[in-house]
Amino acid sequence: MASIRQRTARTVVSEPKAAAEDLLDQLGSESPKLVVLFASRARDQRALNAALRERLPKTTRLIGATTGGEIDAQGIHQDSVVLGALSGDFDIGIGLGRNLSKDAVGAGADAAKAAARDLGVRQADLDLRTTVGLVIDDGFQFKKEELLLGALDKNQGLVLVGGGAADSAQQSSEIHVDGEVVSDAVLMALFRTEAPWAALRHHPYTPTGETVTVTKTDDAGKIVFEIDGQPAAARYAELLDVGVDDLEFGKPRGFSQRSLALKVGREYFMRTPWKPQDDGSILFATAVQEDTQLEMMRLGDMGEMAARFFDETVPYRCPNPSASLLFHCSGCQWVADSTGATPAIAEAFKRAPSPAGFNVYFEIYCGFHINTTLTTLAFGSHEPS
Repeated sequence: MASIRQRTARTVVSEPKAAAEDLLDQLGSESPKLVVLFASRARDQRALNAALRERLPKTTRLIGATTGGEIDAQGIHQDSVVLGALSGDFDIGIGLGRNLSKDAVGAGADAAKAAARDLGVRQADLDLRTTVGLVIDDGFQFKKEELLLGALDKNQGLVLVGGGAADSAQQSSEIHVDGEVVSDAVLMALFRTEAPWAALRHHPYTPTGETVTVTKTDDAGKIVFEIDGQPAAARYAELLDVGVDDLEFGKPRGFSQRSLALKVGREYFMRTPWKPQDDGSILFATAVQEDTQLEMMRLGDMGEMAARFFDETVPYRCPNPSASLLFHCSGCQWVADSTGATPAIAEAFKRAPSPAGFNVYFEIYCGFHINTTLTTLAFGSHEPS
């Protein structure tokens, strides 16, 4: 029966050739179909790519990104390189869209078209039962909404999961696609498989039943001027019973503790306020529309909720899970660091099925740009391993 498995390796070796040797020695004689590479931005990305490409089988595809922290079965790391080697019953199609900052819709469309062509099928003819897409974009271009419009234009039912290439300090990022390393771009990888798979999202917030209505925004929907017909920052401060100066994301009594979400069916898609502005408005992490009702959310136990996600949700949605690619919000990491929850979250990641992932700059789930969320692509098998 169909299955997909993943072996992982991690190195702290800095010299590119020695790092590649260390990583591939850990994998042993495995000849994977796809290698995913998540590397600290401090590394020489092109030299590392070349060293890996030289040592990998010619038929192995390679994708990856710079990170705000690397994730594997031992937890969360900094200044390292994590490699995931995927083998089993799947075909892979990879596409790259360039000039994301100038034409994000076009870049998304180009990436999707090229990935489908690599699979030998038109986008409109993709089998949505057996095909799922992974997306990694240059997160610091802030173009997720637009690139998703292009990526899904020919097939709006395609399931997508991923996040933004990142770093922990430089506000710059790079993406690996086979032998290339590029920025200002978006990568799409299409998996076609009969093996079980699931695209999942998890966040550490619970709904409160209290709602607000966004009543005035700028044209892009990123600046909210009014909530419930009142100046946005003052209204939010009133709801939280704090001062406006206490609101900024990351402060102990502000936006990160009581965030907002858009309810879609049974799902809650995070729409996090980010910073109060001098004019009394609020800068949001993701776009919101006027006259949209959002639900107030409360931060929970980050480690416990993540552990429950891996223990219960992942195996429920993906039978016999044996591989997972994790895209963890850098904002959640920031909150975890500031509240002391990082060790508990790192322990929770150890429960994930053979994980490889990284801290990203905003997340993608289906057709949504979301935030303060862990998005996950899991694979399994039809029979217990």
